[in-house]
Amino acid sequence: MTDGPVGESAVPAAATWGLFVAWAIHDAEELATMAHWTRRARPRLEAALPWVPAAVWDRMDFSQEHVNLSVGLVGCVVAAAAADGARTNGRSPLYQTTLAALGLHAVSHVASAVVTRGYTPGVVTAPLVAAPFSLWARRELRRAGVPTTSVRPTTALLFVPLVAAVHGTAPALLAAGRRLRRGFRRR
Repeated sequence: MTDGPVGESAVPAAATWGLFVAWAIHDAEELATMAHWTRRARPRLEAALPWVPAAVWDRMDFSQEHVNLSVGLVGCVVAAAAADGARTNGRSPLYQTTLAALGLHAVSHVASAVVTRGYTPGVVTAPLVAAPFSLWARRELRRAGVPTTSVRPTTALLFVPLVAAVHGTAPALLAAGRRLRRGFRRR
């Protein structure tokens, strides 16, 4: 079956839509553990990383509501990337960048667990789901003749500001939602 120029085969749907599935499995672990972990781990992290200012640890004290919203917002980006990957037979720069980011993100989870000498949210599914999926999907892209050289690892690092923006705006979005709900209840 061909889906592009002659000689190029279709990328399996599992390699494009699977991006969202792999991300969802991985982020389900973060969803289930992050809010409680940040509070319990703070004393250990402060001892292991004494050079990190207290204000950083204060900002990392995420409520479950904050984690839910943040994961949902990133999920919208990943879903859009997976859909674009399916639409373009894996050629979408957004899909390929997000795929690379998922693989690099897995490495960051393992590194964070090593640095902090313990469990960190996402460290179980990062090497078991996120990294293997990313490597497999890239292999499927190459097998289908899809060029992947346009995505550099540094491009995937653009997801660092995305995650920071999501976590940074979540408190404001949650506060706006609370104000809106209060306004509706008064009517």
